[in-house]
Amino acid sequence: MKYRTLAHTAVSAIGLGAMPLSIEHRPDEARAVATLHAALDAGVTLIDTADSYHWHAAEAGHNELLIARALARYGADTSHVLVATKGGRGRPGDGSWTVTATPDHLKRAAEASLGRLGVDAIGLYQLHKPDPAVPWADSVGALRELLDAGTVRAVGISNVTTDQIRQAHQILGDGLVSVQNRYSPAVRGSEPELRLSEQLGLAFLPWSPLGGISRSSLDGPSGLAPAATATAFHRIAAGHGVSPQRLALAWLLARSPAMIPVPGASRPSSITDSARAVELTLTPRELAELGDALPG
Repeated sequence: MKYRTLAHTAVSAIGLGAMPLSIEHRPDEARAVATLHAALDAGVTLIDTADSYHWHAAEAGHNELLIARALARYGADTSHVLVATKGGRGRPGDGSWTVTATPDHLKRAAEASLGRLGVDAIGLYQLHKPDPAVPWADSVGALRELLDAGTVRAVGISNVTTDQIRQAHQILGDGLVSVQNRYSPAVRGSEPELRLSEQLGLAFLPWSPLGGISRSSLDGPSGLAPAATATAFHRIAAGHGVSPQRLALAWLLARSPAMIPVPGASRPSSITDSARAVELTLTPRELAELGDALPG
């Protein structure tokens, strides 16, 4: 495993997005725990979660509790693992997502996450999404209070603009360590936020980092998607003898030293494959071709 800086410490350059282990169509707990343990076996030391990663209305925090159980059962030291959780969104149980980022809600949510994770302080607490009904400075101010109280050790913000990053940085100072926006081979609209994160020394955690890489590519013996959907990502991956998913993660790592992808997984083989993206070096020519390739 290779490492990058997040929350003033070194974490694995590839993390695990744990959301698929708790939402709709989630695996049973045995496979979910096996997936988390496979991530640890592969050297992953960053696990991304949220209090809203659950399926049914009455099970808020399902993913956090699952991660806490899996870490406790691992059978080896996990004190170096950074569990990053988020607050500010909810799931009523009908498949929809809500946004609530009032200061009171965020402080209550952080305390609840702290209890579920069973830690003295949350290593990284991220505001899941700006609430249009709440002034941005008020939401970020609540994060400042959580830092000052020692409830959280570091703060991140998600689904934000460059202006929101700058304002949060003014309020939080060195307490702000990460930005988590959508970024993938198919969705690159957060390039300005990525470059600003670099300038400010923030880690950039792209969510849905494999967007645009066809799931069908996993099914063929050659690693190639059907001709109608094959892209440069599929062709170059086949040349390296790796999955398009692994290639996409290697491409993301090459995009910026601030980039720390957190691909989702619901089976051990998926995260094991993703973690090996750190071993893949792409040539300048390949990077140029992939930079122009937009999967449909």
